[in-house]
Amino acid sequence: MPVLSSAVDPASASYLDNRNAMLKRLAELDSALAAARDGGGERYVRRHRSRGKLLPRERIELLLDRDAPFLELCPVAAWGSDYPVGASTVGGIGTVEGVDCMIVATDPTVRGGAVNPYALKKSQRLGRIAAENRLPLINLVESGGADLPSQSEIFIPGGAVFRDLTQASADRRPTIAVVFGNATAGGAYIPGMSDYTILVREQAKVFLAGPPLVQMATGERTDDESLGGAQMHATRSGLADFLAEDERDAIRLARLVVRRLNWRRRGNQPRPVAAPPRYDQEDLLGVASADQRIPYDPREILARILDGSEFDEFKPLYGTALVTGWGELCGYPIGVLANARGVLFSEESQKAAQFIQLANTSDTPLLFLQNTTGYMVGESYEQGGIIKHGALMINAVANSGVPHLTVNVGASYGAGNYGMCGRAFDPRFLFSWPHARSAVMGAAQLAGTLEIVARQAAAARGQEFDEDAATVIRLGVEQQIDRESVALFLSGKLYDDGVIDPRDTRTVLGLALSAVHSGPVRGAAGFGVFRM
Repeated sequence: MPVLSSAVDPASASYLDNRNAMLKRLAELDSALAAARDGGGERYVRRHRSRGKLLPRERIELLLDRDAPFLELCPVAAWGSDYPVGASTVGGIGTVEGVDCMIVATDPTVRGGAVNPYALKKSQRLGRIAAENRLPLINLVESGGADLPSQSEIFIPGGAVFRDLTQASADRRPTIAVVFGNATAGGAYIPGMSDYTILVREQAKVFLAGPPLVQMATGERTDDESLGGAQMHATRSGLADFLAEDERDAIRLARLVVRRLNWRRRGNQPRPVAAPPRYDQEDLLGVASADQRIPYDPREILARILDGSEFDEFKPLYGTALVTGWGELCGYPIGVLANARGVLFSEESQKAAQFIQLANTSDTPLLFLQNTTGYMVGESYEQGGIIKHGALMINAVANSGVPHLTVNVGASYGAGNYGMCGRAFDPRFLFSWPHARSAVMGAAQLAGTLEIVARQAAAARGQEFDEDAATVIRLGVEQQIDRESVALFLSGKLYDDGVIDPRDTRTVLGLALSAVHSGPVRGAAGFGVFRM
């Protein structure tokens, strides 16, 4: 297979400018991740430890196989909102007894692990990833239930969590609940609807209503242990399948359960030995342009993430603003679509549609590297059929059956976001680089468009246009769009599965591909009507 060459000069001024800009964005990301790791803050962490309990990430670390990586997902959920960064939940994919599993742990140091609107969205996204990739689901539970002040945003959509647990069981995707503390109200149904339940003696408390509410509702006086303690559920109600002596014993039992699942992957195994890229992944810090108006060659990225830097390019002389081709990543075959010059023309759209069809005929997952300003506009392009050709590409993306992985490595604007498999088109995983942006269009373009419309409206009414007011409005709009299009803001809204260090791109995608192949990988049997 052809080997990619590289023209990156780490000593050049442009490379150093790009690198410094990326490091600045990475510092912002590190700050957000640190806030998520801090949980509820030192006071609540200290109180939690004083009770002899482990923190959620410590529980996950003990659960994983020795030295196994953990792909944390949506780590900065709720960033920029009124809720704590991380949304009181830690979740991701890790290997337990040799099995790729989705692991979700509530953080009891954040308002007792209460479920807020972002925690609900995050847990539902994690559950969907588990379902789409056929991953066993392990819930590490310690939560006081719903965050009552925000119940109007939680109660009705939250029922889907219970539906999804029962459907997972019906689909033979194992669900395991390990209860370390409170699991009250709706939270009680997590162990109640899981295939396997493990409760920690003298710590786990599982009940629909605690003693105070029981007394108010029925007049009955009782205590936590009699009402919902681990011993009671193990000996009387039968809710507990295993009674653990302490947290470490609970984790040992969870590993034992996974070991006895007799779990079998339905996808392909990777090549036994995958050749590393021939170029240093450290270079990725300076490859992407700090100024998004300046295009860069996505082959420089591919040379640093594909096995052996080998890439068999498809239609290299046609539709050159979109790079397409075949390679392998961490031993798995992959098809690549990567924006080279931002704009998508008719040629790129037709090339993409054909390539996606080919990937489906060979059951090959697809990787989209987004850096697009959208489909080309203008009189000649409209007359040349850009709408129908863009629709051709979007049709192919929407109806493709193979798994899609998407990384926003620069910009993702307008309908180009859709054609390059943005969130609305359900890629199995979607990650962003720290400098990435996404919106209906760039801030200056959007503000300018609104101003043109306002000018036309004033002229139609026969009114004089207020230039000073327009300047103030334009600057305000630009600032708003600029703020709302950055990677951290979008990740906080769970519009991606995480902002990642560019140097980790190969590792992250390798872990995602491993998860993808836990289930079957099959191409589409057919597509919608292509408007030719």
